[in-house]
Amino acid sequence: MTSSCCTPGHDSPAGAVTLLGAPVLAEPALAAPRAVRGLLDLPGGRFLMGTEDADGFPADGEGPVREVAVDPFRIAPTTVTNAQYATFVKATGHVTEAEEFGFSFVFAGLLAQELAATAPPVAGVPWWRAVSGASWKHPEGPGSSVTTRQNHPVVHVSWNDARAYCSWSGTRLPGEAEWEYAARGGLEQRRYPWGDELAPGGRTLLNIWRGDFPGTHTGPHLGTVPVKSYRPNGHGLYNAVGNVWEWCEDPFAPGHDSRTMRGGSFLCHDSYCNRYRVAARSSNTPDSSTSNIGFRVAA
Repeated sequence: MTSSCCTPGHDSPAGAVTLLGAPVLAEPALAAPRAVRGLLDLPGGRFLMGTEDADGFPADGEGPVREVAVDPFRIAPTTVTNAQYATFVKATGHVTEAEEFGFSFVFAGLLAQELAATAPPVAGVPWWRAVSGASWKHPEGPGSSVTTRQNHPVVHVSWNDARAYCSWSGTRLPGEAEWEYAARGGLEQRRYPWGDELAPGGRTLLNIWRGDFPGTHTGPHLGTVPVKSYRPNGHGLYNAVGNVWEWCEDPFAPGHDSRTMRGGSFLCHDSYCNRYRVAARSSNTPDSSTSNIGFRVAA
C-alpha cells in the first residue's frame, strides 16, 4: 500500500510541486510539563489485536490476530482540537512543517473552485492537491481559517508536529497497541468501536464519505466535524474511527521511517478505502501533513 491511497505524503509525486529539502525544525520552547486534564484511565490487560476479516487488507499488516498485553495507561477522549493546538503555538511559537514547506495536501472537494483548478494534483490520486499556504490555521489554503472550527480536530500537522505538542503538554502519542485497545472500547474482535454493523438501526455513528467517491458526497457535511460528535465508545473515546486519521508513535513496519496512522477519516469509503475499521492501518512519512490527519495524546 502506498501512503497516497489514504493520505498523500512528501514522498508522493505531486505534479509541479518541488520539495527543496525538509525544513529544519527548532526544538519547541518547552513550558513546564502540563498533563492534559480529562485523560481517560484505562486498566490495560490482554486483548486480541488485529483482524483476519475478509474486508481487511492483509498487505497492511492487519493480521494475524494475536494476543497482546497492554499496561495501564491514559488516553484523551478526543483528538487535539484547533483551540488546543493554538494554545500550544501561542506558548511555544512552534511553526509546523506544512508552514515551513509552504504547502500541504488538501482534498480537492474542499477547495474553492479557482484554487482547485490551479493547485497541482498528486499523481494517481488527483482528488488530492498540493495547496500553497495550506496549514493548520488555513486548512483549505489562503482565505480559509479555523475561526468557526475551534472544537474540530487540528489537521495539517505532521507526526513531528504532534510530538512537539506532546513534549509541551507532558504527554505522548499512543502506541499502536494502546490505540487499538482503546478504540475497541472493551469489545472483542468487533469491526467498529460499537460492534460489527456500520449503521445499527440506521444510525450514523461516524464521519466518513457518503455517496460516490470522489465525485458525489451525499452526507450532511464534507470535512471534519467537532471532536465530540457521535457517541463515545465503551472506554469513553469519541470518533475513534472516521473524522481524521490519528498518528501513533510506532513505525508502520520494522526498519521503515513511515509512521502508523489509525482510525480512517472523513474521506474513507468502502469503494476504495474501508480503513475506518478498528483493526485497519495506514502510514505516512513523519514530515507529511494533510487535511485529514490529526492526533490524540496519551500518557
